[in-house]
Amino acid sequence: MFQAGPPTDASPYKGKEPTPLLVKNGDVLIAAITSCTNTSNPSVLLAAGLLAKKAVEAGLKVQPHIKTSLAPGSRIVTEYLTETGLLPYLENLGFGVAGYGCTTCIGNAGDLTPELNDVITQNDLICAAVLSGNRNFEARIHPNLKANFLASPPLVVAYAIAGTVTRDLMTEPVGQGKDGKDVYLGDIWPTSDEIYKLLKYAMKGKAFRENYAKVKTEPGLLWDKIKGVAGQAYTWPSSTYIAEPPFFADFAMEKIAAHAGYTRATGQKRLESCLASSSSNSVQGARIMALFGDSITTDHISPAGSIQESSPAGQWLLAHGVQKADFNSYGARRGNHDVMMRGTFANVRIKNLMIPPDATGSREEGGVTIYQHDGPDQGHKMPIFDAAMQYMADGVPTVIFAGEEYGTGSSRDWAAKGTQLLGIKAVVARSFERIHRSNLVGMGVLPLQFKGTDSWQSLGLTGNERIDVIPDAELSPQSDATLRITRADGSTKEVTLTLRVDTPIEVDYYRAGGILPFVLRQLLAA
Repeated sequence: MFQAGPPTDASPYKGKEPTPLLVKNGDVLIAAITSCTNTSNPSVLLAAGLLAKKAVEAGLKVQPHIKTSLAPGSRIVTEYLTETGLLPYLENLGFGVAGYGCTTCIGNAGDLTPELNDVITQNDLICAAVLSGNRNFEARIHPNLKANFLASPPLVVAYAIAGTVTRDLMTEPVGQGKDGKDVYLGDIWPTSDEIYKLLKYAMKGKAFRENYAKVKTEPGLLWDKIKGVAGQAYTWPSSTYIAEPPFFADFAMEKIAAHAGYTRATGQKRLESCLASSSSNSVQGARIMALFGDSITTDHISPAGSIQESSPAGQWLLAHGVQKADFNSYGARRGNHDVMMRGTFANVRIKNLMIPPDATGSREEGGVTIYQHDGPDQGHKMPIFDAAMQYMADGVPTVIFAGEEYGTGSSRDWAAKGTQLLGIKAVVARSFERIHRSNLVGMGVLPLQFKGTDSWQSLGLTGNERIDVIPDAELSPQSDATLRITRADGSTKEVTLTLRVDTPIEVDYYRAGGILPFVLRQLLAA
């Protein structure tokens, strides 16, 4: 158990949290009723309100240092919680309406107090968030909270009261109420009949129609102030939120002339795949950017949450006049490629196994790699973005190796876009999540899969090898490809991989340089 210092003038909770505050492993520091999906179910929202009512009446409280919020996807939720008289009880426990939109499950819960952040990081505490959200991938909810649990709205309230996830709420009390009496979950859990009696307040079609009609009739002053421009081409502003994407920077129509013929055999236009040679599809002399383990999610590849000040993206924002308090999140800045490519592989929990473990066997976390180059002073540790820019300046392609389920999680487009913008030409993994695999092909990055029991570990890769990837000359779907490994001592080894370009149309996408230039050439040719 560790003590957080007293709140400073900079603390958003100054005067609200107890002093001193003792923090330990398992403590709940964020409790959020959130998610457009889960807050659209009136039964669980009414259950949360009823549980809050019973908890307040029993004398239970939520400690003020716990960051609580209620962010329903619709104003209808506020309406029926108000009509049923339940909203004041939720507010009493700290679950006031924070807004209507994406909050905690996309990493927009806001920061903890500086004092809490300090005590967590200095003592390597495993503290928790409990939310009714859709996602709890590593570092998504908050970069300093390592334990993040998805729960129903009433359980979010219950764990906020308990203040810890280490308590078994089926056998231990949620907390102490009036006169120090133990109160158990069964004492405050609402019955099905209690919920059913209140459903009539939520199941009113007229209320839904009237509420959603306001979207057209009452857009609000902020929307009224937005002024557009006329013309067929968008005028790109000078902004750190949105910028002209670079995906068509080198676009030319020459490839369309080479792909002069079209086939309609499957009822769709397809570029002929007769031009590209095997040499143009191969990856030669590549360096290894990262060696990853299993279950690397799209949140590891392209985080959606907060931007760290020391990260390449944070440094870029500071250099462009954005103060730390205004960084916002990667999700909010996904219209700016300069931010997003710097955020690729920048998750604070990702582990590049190229980095040797420390004396205790622990691996460094964060988006770092070993930049390899020829010469006497080889191997510099640096952020993956910085290494990628150096490799690209050197004209050296890069590849990534991973384990099972590479790209699992949200189908995030920037996980593939950022990979391509970093100059990574191929990803070799034990297996892929299906959408991310397809997105890699769509961005012109080759996905390849190990056969049998092969893995980068079984091949003894350390990260200082040179890599050649030689696919089938025709890029036939799921054909064999050759992986050639050249080690630092000059020895070589060849392994057969499976090319995970799975369909003929994906072959065409890849040959065209990706789905974006493929579609644009079709539109222009038409």
